[in-house]
Amino acid sequence: MKLQTILAAGAAAALLSSLAMPAAAQALSDPVVAAPNVEALFHSPDPKLDRNKQAAYHIETDLLESHHWNEADKWLTQKYIQHNPQAASGLPGVVKFFTQVMKQQPLPLVRPTKVEVVAVIAEGDYVNVMTVRHLKDAKGNPYTTTWFDTWRFVDGKADEHWDPATLPTGQ
Repeated sequence: MKLQTILAAGAAAALLSSLAMPAAAQALSDPVVAAPNVEALFHSPDPKLDRNKQAAYHIETDLLESHHWNEADKWLTQKYIQHNPQAASGLPGVVKFFTQVMKQQPLPLVRPTKVEVVAVIAEGDYVNVMTVRHLKDAKGNPYTTTWFDTWRFVDGKADEHWDPATLPTGQ
């Protein structure tokens, strides 16, 4: 009986320590994988949702992937409210961030896109695009996670944006 109690206590301690272990220290199991037909995700039978999804597609491909920021006014409003703390609101602010701070130079447009899109969800004026993000843990081991961008559209142009970006921590 005493041995059973000791074994049970040891098993419970092992289980609790594995639950308390930070995610980076645990075995990473399921990688984030892009959808097999990314282009199809940016379409909808609903005309308004299709227009907004197509605008999100061009933001992803023409602006974020190919850096054609000189054409940003095709897809973003002048007001463009930015909830990413690294870029200012307004069309000039976001263009300045990518062209002057990030120093992005235009690249040839890629069709079909190479962006690894997991899902595109559209409802009302909002489109959420989830993409694969490739990172390395503290030991240099690669893993994947998900990045998201959400836009609110007005008349087919993004008027507001959210993503999980944070300010640099200095670490």
